Amino acid sequence: MTTLQGKSVCRGIVKAKLAFYRRKKHRISRFTVQDKEAQWQRYLKAKKEAAGQLEQLKSDTERMLGQEEAAVFEMQKLMLDDCEYVEALRSLILEQGMNAEYAVYATGESMARRLDALEDAYIKERAQDVRDISERLLNVLGQNDAEEKFPKEPSIVAADDLTPSETVRLAGEKVLGFVLREGGIHSHTAILARNMGVPALVGVGNSLLEVYDGAEALLDGDTGDLYIEPDEETLLAMAKKKQQADADKERLLALKGLENITSRGRRIEVFANAGSLEDIDNAIRNDAGGIGLLRSEILYLGRSSAPDEETQLAFYRSVLEKMEGREVIIRTMDIGADKKLSYLNLPTEENPALGFRAIRICLERPELFKVQLRALYRAGRYGRLRILYPMITSEKELHRIREIESQVKEELLKEQIPFESRIPTGIMIETPAAALISDRLAKLTDFFSVGTNDLTQYTLALDRQNAGLERFFDAHHPAVLGLIRLAAENAHKAGIKIGICGELAADLSLTDELIEMGIDELSVSPGMILLLREKIRGI
Repeated sequence: MTTLQGKSVCRGIVKAKLAFYRRKKHRISRFTVQDKEAQWQRYLKAKKEAAGQLEQLKSDTERMLGQEEAAVFEMQKLMLDDCEYVEALRSLILEQGMNAEYAVYATGESMARRLDALEDAYIKERAQDVRDISERLLNVLGQNDAEEKFPKEPSIVAADDLTPSETVRLAGEKVLGFVLREGGIHSHTAILARNMGVPALVGVGNSLLEVYDGAEALLDGDTGDLYIEPDEETLLAMAKKKQQADADKERLLALKGLENITSRGRRIEVFANAGSLEDIDNAIRNDAGGIGLLRSEILYLGRSSAPDEETQLAFYRSVLEKMEGREVIIRTMDIGADKKLSYLNLPTEENPALGFRAIRICLERPELFKVQLRALYRAGRYGRLRILYPMITSEKELHRIREIESQVKEELLKEQIPFESRIPTGIMIETPAAALISDRLAKLTDFFSVGTNDLTQYTLALDRQNAGLERFFDAHHPAVLGLIRLAAENAHKAGIKIGICGELAADLSLTDELIEMGIDELSVSPGMILLLREKIRGI
């Protein structure tokens, strides 16, 4: 028996043969063409056909898996028309005289590499969408010379990585699980696997050898283990574990619709963190009371320019409407530190985590901030919206924010654009400074939300992006917990609520202590909602 290890993206245990997926291969030659316009027309024709294929794929996915799972292909259709993507192709074909195939390949790889280079894990995974649409265009242009290999019997599919369209094409009764050498927990394959309820591992690495093709395998989506040719002892242990897991799942599903109330009658709000519409769908599916943190920077990353007001409005509105009256807390853009944007021309910094980021950018570049506030105020008419400001460290910053808020509202009134003016606003408690003066800040805001990841980083003077320091990162440190307690006490003295949206909210070993501190709301990943509800109801 051989045991491989990966990152689990969907829990569950499945036993089947491994089937290695082999995609079509492209052999792209680069040459200069004489008739540039003819090449451009070839590209336009391929683009139209690719859009039609994506529309069909979207329709098929809606029928097989549901509307939420099909949304990725609507997004890919929009990417075909992305200005940066199309302009890059136009330049390579019409100005440099490249053949259409190489122009598509080069443009796709260039954009995908830029996305891969970003620190934000969710955005990095969007590189797969770029490669997927480029692959589709190349197929239409006739650049494939090998057929894909699909499993002929129920199997666990193994591959280097899978694009969204490949994942959907493989979906069905013959695919019981996925195991990928590459990929991350935010990839579309991971999202689709979770939505399909198919156990899946990513990031297994080069230990996943093609010599295992056809071997009996057992995938444990709870631990991230893949057993090749499992022995009898392992098979017996996994059978018992699967039986217990099925019982646990039924127990948690029975908690849907129940309140999050402790045995002493204390009600705790259980919300979900989200960074995409897929996360919103998962939050609803897991019975979230609301969205405790929507990361709006998702709209700013992976682009050549800042999103305009209408783009932002459409996104915020769709989230609020999906939540159907449940509260949604949208954090204004938290750009900087590990999230760099070339179009903002941010300065190079030796220590960006302590530099020009989040609210500091907004206050220094109010024209950027105002666009987002306008979109948020307009979106506020479509649901229960709260706005959250990150990286607040002083009263002065809040006073300046209020001035900008007033300016934006006056502009909207003058332009006679409908908007919601009475939206509660809160601040992130993610620096020791904010926690230590939380008594003053509480008088100037409507609620607190504790970002425990950054609060731990700044309290312990420890770069959380430095993997070599991981063993020193202690979110249970008494200094961190003491600052959270202080902020909670000051929030309640001022008559406002306090929540936690950092990873500590999902730490079930601390739930009792956080509630005892006075925390009113815990916001976690969608998959943790029912587990946290069970924990709260047992306190």
